[in-house]
Amino acid sequence: MKTIVIMDDEFGLADVLSATLVDAGFRVHLASNGAQGLALLGEHGPDLVILDYMMPILDGPAVLRAMHADEGFARIPVLMISSLPESSVRARCSGYLAFLRKPFAFEMVLEAVEKALCPAARSAL
Repeated sequence: MKTIVIMDDEFGLADVLSATLVDAGFRVHLASNGAQGLALLGEHGPDLVILDYMMPILDGPAVLRAMHADEGFARIPVLMISSLPESSVRARCSGYLAFLRKPFAFEMVLEAVEKALCPAARSAL
């Protein structure tokens, strides 16, 4: 069973996204900020991270920098999510595998998760 860490401070969205992924057969752990999320990475060694761009304590760009600086986390694929346009997000950070703009259809999330977890996507990191 693949493990996903979701880092998002929008509790309602995170809960629904988690339930959708659990129903699809994934193990999911939630963090409401980047500091909690980084701790979960060390605890659970996830196969994928779904990362919100704007969060308290450590935002998405800070989490990505921390992940890339840590050899144990650097190769974990990241799906970045935000209500901002991707051009705004990409201007401030890079290193994520795919971007989903909120609000999104959960079918799109499942498709992006499946693509991110395929071996070819991982080797591209």
